[in-house]
Amino acid sequence: MAEVTAGLSIGQVAERTGLSVHALRFYEQQGVFVSPIRRGVGGRRSYSEDDVDWLTVCIILRASGMPLPALRRYADLVRAGAGNEEERLALLKEHHGRVTTQLGRLTQCLDLITFKVGVYEDLLDQERYAAGRDRPRPSVGGDVPASRPGTSA
Repeated sequence: MAEVTAGLSIGQVAERTGLSVHALRFYEQQGVFVSPIRRGVGGRRSYSEDDVDWLTVCIILRASGMPLPALRRYADLVRAGAGNEEERLALLKEHHGRVTTQLGRLTQCLDLITFKVGVYEDLLDQERYAAGRDRPRPSVGGDVPASRPGTSA
């Protein structure tokens, strides 16, 4: 007799993935799953480990900014099976380019924010030092405050 493995309920999948039950139903409605979601007793959804693994890929692609139509297209290609690998690759390379561009922009943003944080930390350190409340922190450029002309370090 073949062993029957119980599937995961929609609540269990929601808990494991961090998605809401509503989001899981939406993804199913949008055709994002590679395989149809099985139905158990009373029509309740029953997910497999493969469904959860695929969903994890989808979550990462969505979190990286892949639009839903592109995700749906990717799922369609995977569902169709072998023979469309070039199209899958093109779709993923296009998304890779968008993510790389986004990372570049975010790096520029982070650089500016880091600079501004340093400016305000230095300003507050100077105010504390002037008020005698604290000793100055070393400058961002090194472990020792830079010496001023006419003074020794």
